[in-house]
Amino acid sequence: MEPKSIELIEQMHADPSIGELARDLFVRSCEYRYSYNFSWLGRPVIQYPEDLVALQEIIWSVRPDCVFETGIAHGGSIIFYASLLKLLGGERFVLGVDIDIRAHNRAAIETHPVADRIEMIEGSSIDPDVVKFVFERIGDRTNVVVVLDSNHTEDHVLAELRAYSPLVRKGGYLIVMDTVVEHMPEDAFPDRPWGVGNNPMSAVKKFLSENKRFEMDPEYNGKLLLTVAPNGYLRCVSDPE
Repeated sequence: MEPKSIELIEQMHADPSIGELARDLFVRSCEYRYSYNFSWLGRPVIQYPEDLVALQEIIWSVRPDCVFETGIAHGGSIIFYASLLKLLGGERFVLGVDIDIRAHNRAAIETHPVADRIEMIEGSSIDPDVVKFVFERIGDRTNVVVVLDSNHTEDHVLAELRAYSPLVRKGGYLIVMDTVVEHMPEDAFPDRPWGVGNNPMSAVKKFLSENKRFEMDPEYNGKLLLTVAPNGYLRCVSDPE
């Protein structure tokens, strides 16, 4: 029997006081660039530890043939996925795309001990040629986890959701990072094109209104207190028609 309690998770999620405390702590932690404090197997991962644990749970449970992620940055996240897929065995691999893979990051990723599990594409994740290549590379693999973590404007994320959601089959996950932007102060991103009302959360809401194959996973969206992806863990409930 698992030690977790879905009933307690639901009660916690419904408790407005703990939700408010978590949001306040998250906002305060951003003042100190909290997510930049962690690495995975030697590379900056730029994620909150709770999200890494959740992603690990999903990958270990779903056992995907491929993890596809938009946004590579320093490479910590694709190395994280690759290390888990290596433990699972088989020919599983990570496919990452970024509009700008800097030379020093590429070199560090390509010489990493789990590099044999990683493939990278440089280009915009919503470029039709990139989308076409991704589908061709993944091919007939039917067990794919998709993580969206690149440009955080609503238009971009919505385009990614529409483009890549067909990769995910029933029981799989489509995970949208940085939905937390919606809960941040209005002036939190003065140098970015995204903010309150224009972000991954607003994209998710539009996507779910038009695509009934996915739903917000009640467990992950309920139990994660310090997360960059509130309501961003989407579970696939039916296969593409």
